[in-house]
Amino acid sequence: MKMLRIRQTRSGIGRIGKQKKVLRALGLKHPGSVVEHADTAVIRGMIRKVEHLVSVEVIERESE
Repeated sequence: MKMLRIRQTRSGIGRIGKQKKVLRALGLKHPGSVVEHADTAVIRGMIRKVEHLVSVEVIERESE
């Protein structure tokens, strides 16, 4: 299963409300925060909205 490791690289201060809400919905609280999510269309869409504030790394997970 593909997973995405998402790291917040820039602050949400001064950004529009929707972008702040997307960061919070992804589970990112401050610059340097890292979360992992399954690679789905919903998560990809959220990342696209805040791509200037985050960095994304694709990781492979073994099926359990």
